[in-house]
Amino acid sequence: MKKLANGKETDGKTRRRGRPKKAITRSVSLVVRITPTERLAIAGKARNAGMRISDWFRQTAKTSVIRPRLSTEETGYLRTLSGMANNLNQLTKLAHKGGLLSLMGSLRSLLNEVERLMESIDKDDS
Repeated sequence: MKKLANGKETDGKTRRRGRPKKAITRSVSLVVRITPTERLAIAGKARNAGMRISDWFRQTAKTSVIRPRLSTEETGYLRTLSGMANNLNQLTKLAHKGGLLSLMGSLRSLLNEVERLMESIDKDDS
């Protein structure tokens, strides 16, 4: 066996120096452009969590759940409601010209349609 200068012996193996190699390395970077205000908000959240910003971003990206703004069905409901709002505005304009009693039937049918639409939206939520 070899004897080192300080008196310790080795068993014939060479010592590896430096930090051990990681099993998984992060070799891909993702660049995100943010405003200085967003940077401060993110840094504050990371600090409150006791994490570095990059670790906080990684963890948040893995665990967050993104919900779509509106489904296609909900978009259709909004489009229908928008059309009904236009009809209501037109009926209001006519009511100012010709009187409210002349438009009573049209207003009742429009109200029934709105109630039907609201019931169908309520069914989808439950």
